[in-house]
Amino acid sequence: MEIDHLTVPVRDYDASKRFYERALRPLRLMLRLDWPDRRRAFLGDEAGPSSLWLAESQAAGTLELSLAAADADAVDAFHAAALAAGGRSEYEPGIRLEYSRDYYAARVLDPDGNAIEAVFRGVVAAQRSLAA
Repeated sequence: MEIDHLTVPVRDYDASKRFYERALRPLRLMLRLDWPDRRRAFLGDEAGPSSLWLAESQAAGTLELSLAAADADAVDAFHAAALAAGGRSEYEPGIRLEYSRDYYAARVLDPDGNAIEAVFRGVVAAQRSLAA
């Protein structure tokens, strides 16, 4: 099964758009369409349509989302970019042994409290953790 898009509920469209543009840049997601009069923004990668939608909503702060990263460096860069953009760290980049030896991830809370995680799965992740 492939997911076409996912909508992230946010309280403040403008602030959230700025946060997500900066925080998701290391994961190669960028603003693809901006619809300010509907209080929506659409992000995606260069090659395809928008896959992550932001929508102003009363349900803000209820989402948990995990996004695939190309490698462990992208997880680290996501975490740094998200903090610089105003996010709060829920956990630093590292191996999450509760999931797997090969699960390298970082998790932040966006300005609304939605949890956004970047994860890289693979042997490289486990080797990186042991080297640290």
